Formats: sequence, C-alpha cells, structure tokens
Amino acid sequence: MPPVFDTDACLPDLPRRLEPWPGAATHPQVASCLERARRHGGWRWPDKPVIFLSDAHADAEGFLRSLIAAGVVRRRGARIELTAFGRGARIVLGGDSLDKGPSNLALLDAIAALRATGADIHILAGNHDLRMRMAIAALRGPRSALHDHLFARMGRKILPALREVLVRFVTAADLARLPDEAACKTRLMPRQDWAVRFAAAARAELRPKVVAKEIRKLEEKLRKFDRDRARSGMSYREILAAALKCHEVFFEPGGTYAWFYETMDVVARSGSLLFVHAGLCDNMCDALVTEGPAAVNARYREAAERASPGFYFGPLANLVRTKYRASDCELTDRGVSALHRAGIHMVVQGHVNNHEGQRLLAKRGLLHLEGDVTLDRASRALEGLEGIGAGATLIFPSGDVIGLSRDYPRAKHFAPDRMS
Repeated sequence: MPPVFDTDACLPDLPRRLEPWPGAATHPQVASCLERARRHGGWRWPDKPVIFLSDAHADAEGFLRSLIAAGVVRRRGARIELTAFGRGARIVLGGDSLDKGPSNLALLDAIAALRATGADIHILAGNHDLRMRMAIAALRGPRSALHDHLFARMGRKILPALREVLVRFVTAADLARLPDEAACKTRLMPRQDWAVRFAAAARAELRPKVVAKEIRKLEEKLRKFDRDRARSGMSYREILAAALKCHEVFFEPGGTYAWFYETMDVVARSGSLLFVHAGLCDNMCDALVTEGPAAVNARYREAAERASPGFYFGPLANLVRTKYRASDCELTDRGVSALHRAGIHMVVQGHVNNHEGQRLLAKRGLLHLEGDVTLDRASRALEGLEGIGAGATLIFPSGDVIGLSRDYPRAKHFAPDRMS
C-alpha cells in the first residue's frame, strides 16, 4: 500500500497508527451487509487510489490540510503541488463546498489551485451547493408562484458568500443600475399573496402535506432571513446586486467560478463503491442500475438548471438531501437488492458530520461510509471541537479503506475482502 500519512510538521495532531475499523468485524448489521456483498460477486476496487473529502464548507485551510494529510499535495510557500502519490490518485469532493465559512471564495480558489496541478478531481453536488444554485436562479426571469419564495427559502445561508461576492466583484456601476431599497426588497421577497398562489401552482408537483409544510416553513425562514440580513450588514440593494453578480460569476460561460458548477456531478461509481453526498432511494437505485451514473448526472444537471420545488423534494435532489427520514424519498430492500445485483455494495457519503472521524454503518440494509469529519471552523466552534479540521477517506486498489481524522487518535482500517 502507498504511504498514507504526511509527516508535515504543521499537522502534528494527525494519527500515525492504524487500528481495525471499530465495529466492522462485530456489528451484526454491518456483517449482514458484508455477507450480502459476498453473495453478489464480492468486491471490485478502484483501479487507482481514491481520496474522498467531503463537506469542506468554505474552509480552505481545513481542505488543504486534509489533502496534505492524505499525502496527495505538499505546500511550497503559498503554492501547492501534487506528490507522486497524488499524481496517481483520484480525488472525489463529496459535496457541500459552500456555506458556513470562513471564506467561500478562498475555498473555491483552493480547489482551482488543485485543478491547476493536473489532479484527477471529481466534484460532487451537496445540498448547500444546490441551495446556492436555486437561490440565484430564482431571481432570473419572470416571477412565478413556484419560484417566488426560493431566494428567501434558500438564500439565508448563502449570505456570507453573497457578502464575499459583493466585496470582490460588485462595482459602484452595478449598484447604480438597481432601484431603491424598497424595490430591491420587493424583488427578493415573495409577494404577499404568495401562499395562496403557491398552493395552487404546486398541486401538480407536490403532495398536499409537503405544500402545507413549505408554506409554514417559509414564515420561519422569512424571520430568520431578516435577522441574518441585518447581522450581515448588507442592505437589500447590496444583496440583490451580489446575487445578480453571482449569476455572472458562477453560471455564465467564462465566469470566474463557472467551472465549479459546469464540472459538478451528483454521483460517481468506482468498482463496488458509489460516491454521493447524502444517499439513495429506490428510484435512483433503479436509474443507476438501468441507465448508469452518467445518465443520472445528466438528468440532475438538467433539472438543477430549472429547479422547482418538485425537483427539490424529488428523487434527484434526494441524492444530496436525504437522511433517510420518513419525509425523504424511500430506500427499501428492493432498491438495495438491485444495487447488490449490479455490484454496488457500499455508499461513500458526506452530509452527516461526525466528531470522531468517519463512521461505517448499515442504513436500510446497505453499507454506508460517512466521510464528513467536520472540517470547517464554523461547525467546529458551534459543536465544541477545537482548531481547524483535517481528514480524508483513502480507498486503495488493494481493498484497504483508511479513515483519517484529526479528531480520532488512530487511523481506522477496513478491509472487507480479508474479513471472515
């Protein structure tokens, strides 16, 4: 196996010793998943090492430390370069690159620097990345009952990113083209009769229960939006200017960060492993088996460009949102069996952040590896974790899986082919 651990002096708190993955050999539900994989042809592993790194949440330093910890890059002053190991590895970013902090644009600049090294990098969508896309798209084109609330619904958590775009990209001329504060607020917020019009328009896309919940939820979101807007220090004119500039920067061809969404997929398969931000449902299991990941990615990309509430609550967006709640699209044994027959035995995901490194567990009878190790400083501060996060999941052609995190004293080692 190639070397796993970087000895860079700036990462003294990363583990240097391996231990068997806790619970992998003894947990009955995990054992049942492993037995099912054996009955369906066993494991096929990637043709080169895969580094899975998820939920960077706008923390460039945590992201870079994780790449260093995984042994794929080294720093040369302010520059990064691939190691020999990094040149032969594939890096999968498991979604939620945006939001929280400290800097969305610094994180995107760090990903751009990694791309510039020639790294084999695969960017997946997360729910926070989708939120940015839907909030910005809601301000484009004519207003409609289905979309009129989406900026207020999705936009509160992207306020830090909007402030960064305002500072870096918005000019005095951009602001001068906008109407007064009251008019800008009117454009950003849903109209007063929105609830009635939305209930009628959404009937064809959403169940009545979901419609009622969305209307209730918006009332709470509006209160929070106004509070957080005041905290951000931005006027409604500045928010609208930044949101319109985001379309230019992120979604127009040639925009500074257009590559981020242009290259984004929602699933990736390598051997017996499926990489996705959140999880699956029966509908997506069927699509993956019958159409393949490329077709699912194409469907997601097309639907995300014209996203509506029906898409957001449907099977495609479920890939970036599900936590297997009763309200999520359902994953049953039918979908899990279809995956196993197709040779997919484990989901590698982000979305569920952990405080002691990666977790291996069975969900709905399917093996899941949770790879969100709480990298970003905003989450760490809120959840009582010290310092800057670092960690990655390394998967080797040999069938060895390593979970590395600064918040767990040893590196976790999982090798299902060698488990009895």
